[in-house]
Amino acid sequence: MERRKNSKEKKLSAGVRGSITVEMSFLMPMILLLIMGCILAVFYYHDKNILSGAAYETAVVGSTKAREKDGVKTGELENLFHQRVGRKCILFSDVRASVVISADETEVTATALRKHMKVSVSKRAAITKPEKYIRDLRRLK
Repeated sequence: MERRKNSKEKKLSAGVRGSITVEMSFLMPMILLLIMGCILAVFYYHDKNILSGAAYETAVVGSTKAREKDGVKTGELENLFHQRVGRKCILFSDVRASVVISADETEVTATALRKHMKVSVSKRAAITKPEKYIRDLRRLK
């Protein structure tokens, strides 16, 4: 009788092992999908921060150079933006920038594409004239 018990216990434990395998064959792809989704989200926000920083730096440089005698051209600022982004390790490969310079502000809009995903950032910097403001204050005194 003891032999029969042992053989029954072995059959039951073999059935349990098979059910765990079936459950894991469903569960592991779900876990891997979540892990890959998290990694993709980290890359997305990493690239968005890099584009945002480069766009803001370009807008500030454009607003500073716009005060100069010769001013600044949009082509120069677009090249500056691509230099800042070109050295970085980003997932989104197709990076485009457009620069709009008005009398009051400089606006840099950057977009990056990767398959069906898109990152878009827009940064503005005011064109200030601190020299004129200081001269006006001294005239009033």
